[in-house]
Amino acid sequence: MRNTQRLDKIVSNFGYGTRKEIKAMVKNGLIKVDGQVARDSGIHVDPNSSVIEINGEVLNYKEFIYLMLNKPQGVISATFDQRHKTVVELMPEEVLHYDLFPVGRLDIDTEGLLIMTNDGELAHEVLSPKKHVKKKYYALIDGNVTESDKDEFSKGITLDDGYKTMPALLHIIRSGSISEIELSIVEGKFHQVKRMFEALGKEVKFLKRIEMGGILLDESLKPGECRELTDEELTVLRNSAGKGLEEKDKDE
Repeated sequence: MRNTQRLDKIVSNFGYGTRKEIKAMVKNGLIKVDGQVARDSGIHVDPNSSVIEINGEVLNYKEFIYLMLNKPQGVISATFDQRHKTVVELMPEEVLHYDLFPVGRLDIDTEGLLIMTNDGELAHEVLSPKKHVKKKYYALIDGNVTESDKDEFSKGITLDDGYKTMPALLHIIRSGSISEIELSIVEGKFHQVKRMFEALGKEVKFLKRIEMGGILLDESLKPGECRELTDEELTVLRNSAGKGLEEKDKDE
């Protein structure tokens, strides 16, 4: 099925100007479609199959885009906010025309992996509670995390509102007055990781998401930086729905 759109809309969405300005570009012969100079800015073109050139530059059209962001603290997972900086404001100028949004959210003081896309269908699949897509977090905990805590997480934790979470995998890296852990969950309740530890009398001091849907945070990305997902990563993400907590704790 062909996905045809008006030429001026396609070009405008890539930031080359308003439709009026693009009409002028067409009049001046600056836009070509499949090697032919366009004579009408309103013609319908399939951007997936046609080659569009603007003043000699080929337009690299993609219907959807998928980015991995290393979200920093102090930024909210939203497309617009009057008080705080949003993750959309961290996006490079060349991708802003895609109308990106975050797949899920991380708290303002939580950092790490966040997927940005304009693919609503994929976002719905990944976020669906029925799909049990795994999220893994690294955290520093104020308090001594024990094997007993690990057992409690494996059975599910009853939160302050009475909700009992699904089983979670707790891996203790280092236990002490400040414990270092990794936690894998398949839900995304409000402040879930923090509330799970609070239910056991412990406080999360630092939280970072390091994996989502089988996609690992690229450690070369500094906080606030992003890059496109590779084809392999995108395939892993698409296939992740329904797998849940297949990965076993390293200590088991």
